[in-house]
Amino acid sequence: MDTIFALATARGRAGVAVVRLSGPRAAAAAREVAGALPPARRLALREIRDGTEVLDRALVVHFPRGASFTGEEVVEFHLHGSIAIVQAVLRRIGRIEGLRLAQPGEFTRRALANERLDLSEVEGLADLIEAETEAQRRQAMRVMAGALGERAAQWRKAAIAILARVEVGIDFAEEDLPPEESLGVTRAIGDLIGDLEAELRGYTAAERIREGFEVAILGPPNAGKSTLLNRLAGREAAITSEIAGTTRDVIEVRMEIGGLAVTLLDTAGLRETTDPVEAIGISRTRTRADAADLRIVLIAPDGSGADDLALGPDDIVLHGKCDITHRTPGVSGRTGEGIDALFAQIAERLGARTASAGLVTRARHRAAVEGAVRALQAAAEPKGAELRAEDLRQALRQLDSIVGRVDVEHILDEIFAAFCIGK
Repeated sequence: MDTIFALATARGRAGVAVVRLSGPRAAAAAREVAGALPPARRLALREIRDGTEVLDRALVVHFPRGASFTGEEVVEFHLHGSIAIVQAVLRRIGRIEGLRLAQPGEFTRRALANERLDLSEVEGLADLIEAETEAQRRQAMRVMAGALGERAAQWRKAAIAILARVEVGIDFAEEDLPPEESLGVTRAIGDLIGDLEAELRGYTAAERIREGFEVAILGPPNAGKSTLLNRLAGREAAITSEIAGTTRDVIEVRMEIGGLAVTLLDTAGLRETTDPVEAIGISRTRTRADAADLRIVLIAPDGSGADDLALGPDDIVLHGKCDITHRTPGVSGRTGEGIDALFAQIAERLGARTASAGLVTRARHRAAVEGAVRALQAAAEPKGAELRAEDLRQALRQLDSIVGRVDVEHILDEIFAAFCIGK
């Protein structure tokens, strides 16, 4: 493969910038610009040169093949984070024969190709890089550390074991097999389906951790919704006015609450109106409110509220502008009264939902598990061994798409180990 190089840290001025080389010529290229390399996986100070000119004095680390992130030989230059230094070093490396600038994500792609990471771990790494909250970091770390891969390996092992039993029935149909074998296959398929469905039930919570929750603020005009949004966001995100119907569209503010990514929605006041523009805003409000994960319903000072909303058990209903009405439970975006309690309620109710989060975090994972469930359900139906085996192979292909592949040798190994065939 080509030897590739790139800046591995963020562009722009910084204290340290890391330039990474990976591939069969990484060490030779590094020696050409930095001289002798330090012992494997040890840092040493070296001068990075372009001919006789010293470009920088940097720390150099060498990872031998099989002991690096990509699985290839890797060298890293830990440079001073000057834009000019980084550009000069990249230009110098780029003139070395056999090296080229890496494509986006190519280091990680090589880690996947060299089986340093499986596909789910690659996705976990991407999520970790994008993580904005503590909950997102923890979930991404679990996936990147191989938790989903381990679960998929368990499912895969169970499916292979079932397929091995079915294959025995095909290949040795004339032999006397234990009469309970057929029942054992059906029961094992049912157990595996139950395990997969249990994981699917945690998908929604895991997806919300990854993508973020939506919390809608609802109520009639002049209930204090926009002022409350501004107070929660800590900035003037929405226009506030005593004029009813100021908010005509849904205003979104993304923030962190209780370690979770949350998008707050300020919505148009709910009321009957003949204004066509306001009516569009109210329609959008109802649509977003129905899809929101949590709703804060404010009661106006005159006692009116979102009377036509079908309130759910998790809806938080409060008296808006409680600094004026002194009604409880209440909240005031103007003075901050009740804000801490509201934050705590939001964090508690959304946090309770994350407790059920599973390891299936992406739509791709869900589609693969659902496909495996369908194939297993088909395999559980009364049918010939050949058709059942094909359904089980389809289930395996679906599970393979999460992390890897299954070949026929795995099935043969299961047969030999379980039934001592050929002894």
